[in-house]
Amino acid sequence: MIVYGTETGNAKKIASQLLTNFKKNKIQAKSTDIFQLDVSKLEKENLVLFIVSTQGEGEFPQNAVAFYEKLKASESNLSTLNFAVLGLGDTSYPLFCNAGLLLDEVLEQKGAKRLLSLVKADVDYAETVTNWENELQQVFSKSTLSASVPTQKSTAASVSHKKHYKGIVSHKIVLNDRGSNKETHHIEIISDEEVIYEPGDAIGFYPKNSDEETKAIADYFEAPEQYGLLSDKNIRGLSKKSLEAFAALFEITIEEDKADLIDILKKYNPKKVKIEEVIALLHPIAPRLYSISSAVNAHDGEVHVTVSLNTFSVNGISKTGLCSQFLADFPKDAEIEFYIHKNNNFKLPSDDTDIIMIGPGTGIAPFRSFLAHRDAEGAEGKNWLFFGEQHFVLDFYYQTEIQEWLATGALTKLDTAFSRDQEKKIYVQDRIREKAKAFNEWLENGASIYICGQKNPMSTDVENTIIEVIASERNISTAEAKQVLEDLETAGKYQKDVY
Repeated sequence: MIVYGTETGNAKKIASQLLTNFKKNKIQAKSTDIFQLDVSKLEKENLVLFIVSTQGEGEFPQNAVAFYEKLKASESNLSTLNFAVLGLGDTSYPLFCNAGLLLDEVLEQKGAKRLLSLVKADVDYAETVTNWENELQQVFSKSTLSASVPTQKSTAASVSHKKHYKGIVSHKIVLNDRGSNKETHHIEIISDEEVIYEPGDAIGFYPKNSDEETKAIADYFEAPEQYGLLSDKNIRGLSKKSLEAFAALFEITIEEDKADLIDILKKYNPKKVKIEEVIALLHPIAPRLYSISSAVNAHDGEVHVTVSLNTFSVNGISKTGLCSQFLADFPKDAEIEFYIHKNNNFKLPSDDTDIIMIGPGTGIAPFRSFLAHRDAEGAEGKNWLFFGEQHFVLDFYYQTEIQEWLATGALTKLDTAFSRDQEKKIYVQDRIREKAKAFNEWLENGASIYICGQKNPMSTDVENTIIEVIASERNISTAEAKQVLEDLETAGKYQKDVY
């Protein structure tokens, strides 16, 4: 059995790839979402391969949390189970592949036997997965997979360390007009070094905490001179595990499952401890990723990024996103550190393949890169863009460029949805539904689909609409239409970059 725990879909893709290859080699297997796996059934399994990604502060993806907690708390005897764990992660993050590590440990604690030692894979995981699969096939060929399978020697993961660049913020502009509800920044960075990236890749930044917030925390612990020690520590959105550690340190009960450190101090007024004890419980700030909105062949020596200032409220307190505020405030002409995050699961097809791009809000970013690249290359494939925001006059990002591409034919079709320009809100999925016939024809003619932007509810609503369109236009059931889309995804012709 192949079990995947995924947030962005990479673990599911690997599971599907393994399943296909196993079947070709006459190895019986099935694949399932970890969310659907009953812990009690593990005792009856002989062999399970786990593929699990890591989120945030070393946490499990949402669909895997309940399984892990139930397994950890269970009295299961897994002595007849052989297992192998492939962890997916990003070496830029402090707790690299921590979810895979935790799962590997708890399976051993319950008596299961490792078929192979834990393998940790970075974002460029293709080679690691291939090596893991090859080792599995070798073990399969030598073993009957009985309870006596010996633990294998440690399997080395091909962990890459990302190249860091330094560049100057050469240009900054707010893309929204005055009066907009949004604050979206277009930022351009130039570097003395050649920065290598492809359309679909992302740029990673290491944000710092604001002086105001770090000083407030340092002042609370009567160590104002130490506030600089907090600048690169994660003091925002602390996880339940971190809050439990602080509850023990402060000798209080913290009700929240997630909270900022400053809000905990204000609400509970805990006892004063040494600031060093506080810092010891804090993880380094994880980097933040943004889709690159430029193209190497169109914006020589530059990297562009499109950043919307994230604003929200927690218990009546107004907040902004750490990195979006960091970038919004970052001074022009100052030096900034960054790295390139390769995204092999969001890539342009061959130049002669048609593409449909669905990118509301800052989801437009990679599609600006796609269009700039295809325009510079003179690609023959047709390009159809769906873009949406609140107001046409205030929030049409990159309008001039998009209209120029439309005029020159680099952009074949454009459909926009400005939700608040009329009484009834209109979204990109409504435009897809309106153009159902043409949308389906593009798919039947081999077009690839791309979605970028908010995962919930946008990408879910768009995906459901695409399934609805396929079903109605082809006169097939919803289940059959869903399978069509899944087949496109397996073939790499349906790709998502959602967050």
